[in-house]
Amino acid sequence: MNNEELPANHRVLIVDDNANIHGDFREILCPDLGTTTSLNNMEAVLFDDDKPSIPEVRFELASAFQGQEALEKVKAALAEGRPYALAFVDVRMPPGWDGIETIARIWEVDPALQIVVCTAYADYSWEQMRAKVGQPDSLVILKKPFDNMEVQQLAHALTKKWWLNARSEKQLAELALSEERFSKAFTESPVPSAIQSLPDLRLVTVNEGFIKATGCAREELLGHSPADLFLWDKPELADQWYAALARNQVVRDQPAKLHAKSGALREMLVSLANVTMAGKPHALLLAQDISERSMLERQLRQAQKMEAIGQLAAGVAHDFNNILTVIQGHAGLLHTRCNGKTMEAKSVDQITHAATRAATLIRQLLMFSRKQVMQFRHVDLNDILHSAIKMLARLVGEHVQIELEATEQLPAIHADITMVEQIAMNLAVNARDALPNGGKLSIRSSVETINRGPIATDPETRNGKFVCLSFTDTGIGMDTEIISRIFEPFFTTKPAGKGTGLGLSTVFGIMRQHQGWVEVTSKPNQGTTFRVYFPATDQQAQKNTEITDTNLRSGSETVLVAEDEDALRKMVVEVLTIQGYDVLEAASGAEALEVWEQANRPINLLLTDMVMPGGIMGRELAERLGKKSPTLKVIYTSGYSPGMAGKDSSMFAGQNFLPKPYSIGKLAQLVRQCLDAPVQRN
Repeated sequence: MNNEELPANHRVLIVDDNANIHGDFREILCPDLGTTTSLNNMEAVLFDDDKPSIPEVRFELASAFQGQEALEKVKAALAEGRPYALAFVDVRMPPGWDGIETIARIWEVDPALQIVVCTAYADYSWEQMRAKVGQPDSLVILKKPFDNMEVQQLAHALTKKWWLNARSEKQLAELALSEERFSKAFTESPVPSAIQSLPDLRLVTVNEGFIKATGCAREELLGHSPADLFLWDKPELADQWYAALARNQVVRDQPAKLHAKSGALREMLVSLANVTMAGKPHALLLAQDISERSMLERQLRQAQKMEAIGQLAAGVAHDFNNILTVIQGHAGLLHTRCNGKTMEAKSVDQITHAATRAATLIRQLLMFSRKQVMQFRHVDLNDILHSAIKMLARLVGEHVQIELEATEQLPAIHADITMVEQIAMNLAVNARDALPNGGKLSIRSSVETINRGPIATDPETRNGKFVCLSFTDTGIGMDTEIISRIFEPFFTTKPAGKGTGLGLSTVFGIMRQHQGWVEVTSKPNQGTTFRVYFPATDQQAQKNTEITDTNLRSGSETVLVAEDEDALRKMVVEVLTIQGYDVLEAASGAEALEVWEQANRPINLLLTDMVMPGGIMGRELAERLGKKSPTLKVIYTSGYSPGMAGKDSSMFAGQNFLPKPYSIGKLAQLVRQCLDAPVQRN
């Protein structure tokens, strides 16, 4: 296509039998620009009223005093290749042609010319003019006497319109390829394309892209309309496109869904244009496949939602977890002082249960947004499943039969055990809700070799060995619309108050944090299968020593507690003091250093918050005190996500991290385990 820009055309023809009118137009359209600017400026100052801004354009004027003369000038201009863009034509021009006949004759040779009819009389009605000249889109009426500014505005607007029309015609001419070139471009275009006869909409020809998109053979398509083939998901939308095309309206980038022969539903952007083939009207159909782009857009929106909610959760997690730790701690202390059968003990149990539920909600918010502190280690998935199976059975209830099929000698995965258990719990609960009348839940572990590109739920290319955990239920299943949204935060099909909508979002977030992904297959009334994939490793699986909420364990060693939250620090000090420990406390890293120097006795364990005021964080405090005492044991605790704590979660290897909120039983056990374990610097 020739990309040379079409030059502007400011040639104007004045057709009027009155010589004075020609002079008036010349003064209006070809003024002395310097004088005009000065006058406009003076007028603006005097009347405090800025004149409308008119581009400083010099029009090239020509004059004709009769219709015949005007026609000859128009012909001559066309012959020179310098046509007029605009003509001002008077209606009454005795004794020859009047203005309307002049316009009709001129448009026979130059239909692109824009014309302004100048008249002081109602010689013709608009309908009569339209019937006479037949081209109302290029005709404007200007009543005499006319305003100078109105003439200027019409001249600028209509010469610009002429230029736009000329440019469009030039571009259309350049796009009017030969039949051979059009056929080649049509056939080789990557955009699915077809030509349909009008008005029956039967497919006359299709390109390879259209065949690939539909999955049909060429002979299955030709001679049939899209309605015959049930191609469009909503045929009523297609009817609207062709109705608009019949009215010569633009049909461009209309969203639609196309049913492929395989049953897949592809997202398309449809454009239509009128074309003529063998002298008969046809429609050119272009259907751009945007399925992959839409998938990426949905993934981006999903990631943005998760990031936004995760930022909110991470922002409140620290303070909220501190509060919950204090509640759980004092509830635990009260419970140890109450007889388990008293009403007070039952109330304490309810407090503990409510605090645990609140802690679970915060943890889920952080997990699905990939902001939860992780404690990664090399583990055997089968060991986790065998340990969790009884808990899963209690979760789903007796009406659901669980079958566990664990493939032996699985490769180890690098995972957080608690998070893997959370995945299993969430998928089990999801299966239970899909089995209101009972049924079977099959849990299976396996190792698979995968080589594939991006898919809807995972934008990464995957190659290598992966450990797969699958949950298959015989429940009610899901349709494609629900499947497309199940991983969205807070999306749920359960009644109000029956679910948070975070279960599957949590699974999705945990798997992303484990460098894995989730796949789901389901059909209504045919059950559902979820598969989660972990990258396999060549490392040996480590045995897990679980920290449980047991009876409080005592000791006599010296413990330094560094925690900036006063209520939480006092609760921890009270618990450890009750258990017989010699407890020192500090509200910041700097204060902890001072307490250390003034202790006058060896300190066996540092229990420190990760984030504290004063510029010295928990990690730095532990390193500085570790240099003073290489045998010092350290437990880190935090309610922050790893990013907000300023450290990567991989630093929490082993058993030296106690995430908030925690119970006093877990606190006491971890303190005892850490003191009894050999010295290990992190």
